[in-house]
Amino acid sequence: MQSGMKHEPPESATRAAEQFAESVRIMARLRGPDGCPWDRKQDFDSIRKYTLEETWEVLDAIERRDWGNLREELGDLMLQVLFYAQMAAEHESAGFSMADVLVELNRKLVRRHPHVFGEEASRAAGNVAAVDADVDGSSERVLANWETIKKAEKQRTETRNSGDAGRVGVLDGVVRGQPALAEAAQIGSKAAKVGFDWTEWTELLKKLAEETEELVAEAREPEDAPARQARMEAELGDLLFTAAQLARHLGVDAEMALRGANLRFRRRFAWMEAMSGQALEQAKASELEELWRRAKVALANEEKQSMEQAK
Repeated sequence: MQSGMKHEPPESATRAAEQFAESVRIMARLRGPDGCPWDRKQDFDSIRKYTLEETWEVLDAIERRDWGNLREELGDLMLQVLFYAQMAAEHESAGFSMADVLVELNRKLVRRHPHVFGEEASRAAGNVAAVDADVDGSSERVLANWETIKKAEKQRTETRNSGDAGRVGVLDGVVRGQPALAEAAQIGSKAAKVGFDWTEWTELLKKLAEETEELVAEAREPEDAPARQARMEAELGDLLFTAAQLARHLGVDAEMALRGANLRFRRRFAWMEAMSGQALEQAKASELEELWRRAKVALANEEKQSMEQAK
C-alpha cells in the first residue's frame, strides 16, 4: 500500500507550479494600487455571474470536444479562483490566501484517497471516517469510501458551525453554489419532507398566476420609481422559484427542461436564418412570426421522422 507523497514532481508539474505562481503574482498586481481600475473595482458579488458563465463555457467546450477552446476556458475558470482568493487575502473577515486554498485542496485530496496515499496519511490529513482502503481496483469501492469520508467531514463542519448544540437546519445541506433552478428544486424537496409544500401541482398553477400579477404590478410602476428594478427582480425570482416547484411536483428536472427549451429555440432560430432569404433584422415582425411557425412545424416533422427511423 502506498503512503505519503514521496515522488519527485514531474517536469510538467514543476512548470505548472511556476506558471501558477506567476498567475497569483499577476492577479495581485491587477488588484494593486497601480493595477487595473476594473479589476480593483470588483468584489465577491460582482464577479459571481462571470464564474457561472465560465463554468458553462468549460462544459460547452467539453461537450463539443473542442480541446483548444477547453484549454482557454479552463484558464478563464482558473481566473475566477485567483480573483476570489486575492480578494479574500485583502478582506480581513475572510482572512485566507491562494496558498490556504491550495493547502485545503491538497489535504482533501489526500484525505479522500486513502487507497492511494495510505490510511495513515489520510488520517493525518483529517479523515475521521472508518473506511477500507483496500479497494482492489474497484471504482465503486473508491466512490463509497469517498462518500463516507465526505459525510464525516460534513457532519463535523455542521456541528462546528451550528450555534444550537449541533443542531442542523433542514435546508443547511442544500448547496448554494449550484444552478439556481436545481437549488430551488432541492429547497422545495427538503421543505416538503417536513410537510411544508403544496398539496398538488394544480395549486402551483394558481401560485404562478399570483406571482405573475405581482411582477406585472411592479413592472408597471414608473421607471424612476425608487427600487423598482430590485422589486421586479424579487418578483421575477418568486415566479421562477414557483415554476421550479411545479416542475418538481410533475417529476420534471427544471434545469434539463430549460436546457431543452434553449436547444429547441437555437434550432428553430437557425432554421429561420437559413430559410429567410434575407437578414432577419430586415424582416418584418409578421414575417418573423411566420418563419417561426414554419420552423416549429418543419423541425417537429424532422424529429418525428427520426424517431420512426430509430424504431
